[in-house]
Amino acid sequence: MSRSPSFSVKSELSVKADPDAMQRWVLAFCIIRFDLEQGQLIEECYPPGCLTQEEELEVAFSSFPDSVSQHQNRSSIHDCIFFFRFQRHKHSKQGNGTSSEISEIDDKETSSTPDEVKSIRRSRSTDISKSSKYLYGYVFNRQRHDERLKRGGEQKSVVILSHGPYYSMFRPLLQIMGPLYFDIGRKAIEHIAGYVSLWPSPVPGKLMELPIGNAMLKVNLPPAHSLPLESGISYEESASSMAPFLPSNPSVPQGLFHDSDIFGTFRGLLLQLWLLWELLLIGEPILIIAPTPPQCCEAVASLVSLVAPLLCTVDFRPYFTIHDPDFAQLNALQEGDKYPPVVLGVTNLFFLKALRYIPHIVSVGSPAPSSSRVTIASRSTGRIPAKQEGFGLQQLSLKKFSPSSLFNAVKLRRDGPLCLMTEHKEAIWSTYVATTKPDTSILNRLIDAGMSPRVEESMSVVNNEILRRHFLELTTNFLAPFGPYFRATTPSEGSSPYADPPPLPPCNADDFLMSLSARGVGKFLSKRMRSNWLDLYRHFLKGPNFLPWFQRRLAIAENEQHRLWRQARMKTDIHLLITKVPELEIVDCFDAIERHLLGEMQLQQSGRAISDSAAMCQKLKGDLQAVFNVLPNDMQQLLLLNPQRAALLQGSSSPELTILPGRPSVQVGVVSSNSPR
Repeated sequence: MSRSPSFSVKSELSVKADPDAMQRWVLAFCIIRFDLEQGQLIEECYPPGCLTQEEELEVAFSSFPDSVSQHQNRSSIHDCIFFFRFQRHKHSKQGNGTSSEISEIDDKETSSTPDEVKSIRRSRSTDISKSSKYLYGYVFNRQRHDERLKRGGEQKSVVILSHGPYYSMFRPLLQIMGPLYFDIGRKAIEHIAGYVSLWPSPVPGKLMELPIGNAMLKVNLPPAHSLPLESGISYEESASSMAPFLPSNPSVPQGLFHDSDIFGTFRGLLLQLWLLWELLLIGEPILIIAPTPPQCCEAVASLVSLVAPLLCTVDFRPYFTIHDPDFAQLNALQEGDKYPPVVLGVTNLFFLKALRYIPHIVSVGSPAPSSSRVTIASRSTGRIPAKQEGFGLQQLSLKKFSPSSLFNAVKLRRDGPLCLMTEHKEAIWSTYVATTKPDTSILNRLIDAGMSPRVEESMSVVNNEILRRHFLELTTNFLAPFGPYFRATTPSEGSSPYADPPPLPPCNADDFLMSLSARGVGKFLSKRMRSNWLDLYRHFLKGPNFLPWFQRRLAIAENEQHRLWRQARMKTDIHLLITKVPELEIVDCFDAIERHLLGEMQLQQSGRAISDSAAMCQKLKGDLQAVFNVLPNDMQQLLLLNPQRAALLQGSSSPELTILPGRPSVQVGVVSSNSPR
């Protein structure tokens, strides 16, 4: 198999790995072998000891295709790349994590009671997610068929574990590392780990150039607003990064998995994309079934990417197996029980029976022909090249009525998803009626990409850009009515910037819905949604995605407001201001300046000060002195009884005295020297 980009190992240029530096990107590198007697075994794990025994088991079981998806390809060597995501159950070493955590955590996080939804309080806390941390496993799996071996073959997986959802970066890295490991063995781990140790820290939303041997990986990382805060890594976010308008550069990612193949994955279900968008928007549980792990993980990633720029807090599992600790909890749910908000990507048909009460089931992908070898192209999606006839756009517009298609649709609904046990079909089983209508103008712009694999690859890029741009615009317009709650204010003309800024308006669900119903949803959505569009907002407010997204946006808006008021204090002419402030408010102004000054000094002491903090402290000291000088003599002496305050005033440079009528001016040094201790 050709690997791109290429990589060569030179001993004189080998780089020693630094486990601490490596953990900015990679938690561990694992080599897992399928043993006929003992099952999945971890042969190598670097650095050692970074996983609990439970995590090792979960990684091992998730790193191989299900047996049902292996018989489809009997070529000598079959490589595939996919990824999985699993929950770290609050440090399993202590035995505190149980399989029941998935529902308990999700219920606390997502099932807000009506009272909680109606009155949403602002929270300054950055820990908006109470769920356990997640780990991502990126897998290069090789199956080698050899009739001379026991059971006719062997398989082994190279796995990269990371806290970050960086599939677009780890996929090309695996294209290098996977074949390299099978060429030179353990040395491949040492070389790759050494280069990863040299990489700078991840910068969300930026194009990063990451050297790996003689190659250079150029990847766009997902933006900060799409990354969960539960990872424990704090990213700098600005109000502009979440502003309610479309980006000028379509290549800049606005959410997770921005380069996933939406068109190739849902090619047979394009009319249902708007239904899937709504289901994920409101946090409905979805089971996605595909013939192979690459296809099901690509489908989950594509679905998650549809709701950008919304922070997706639904628990998504790109490749889910029966060995996952959370499976027992899901398997125990009966008819009428509520499923947690999850998106599960599976290949094992057993899930159709085990999770038969899950409300939404999606079948995607095509089984691989047994005679051909599935190689890893530049995208590594595991997709099968299109049939020669391609797909007709008339299939998308539904302008032509076909009795046979209607009969097939009725038969598919009657048979239910269990019909997949005998024949794989692309279909959706759901009783949910979408509010959003399919946009046929978008579908008619899609290009027929069925001529050749090379043409299909380039045309898929174009089609994906069209679809992603549309759903980005759709989500942005859907979230736009919440904009007034995040509108930062600046000090009005003539008011004091030293006062506390006014709180941002509170969000009451009933008031919001009433106001939105009165003013309408806007031209963009009104043309694309049915008359019951308000119900979609009602479901969204109660769903798992709203509260974390709203709190995140609110925190950013409050930080932006704090920045604007701080900037106004920096530019304020204190001497001009105090001539306009009533005498009774002078003391309040003094207290406010002192409070801001102490806050800046505390930031400096803690090492969290920003670049202009020293200049800000100097400005506030001068402002404090100026206000002090216009206070009555007895008030000055009273204030100087506080040693800390006296030190602040004595340490400031003496500004020009501002003398107001009837207000004596007192020098700090004179007063403080005679003041009682």
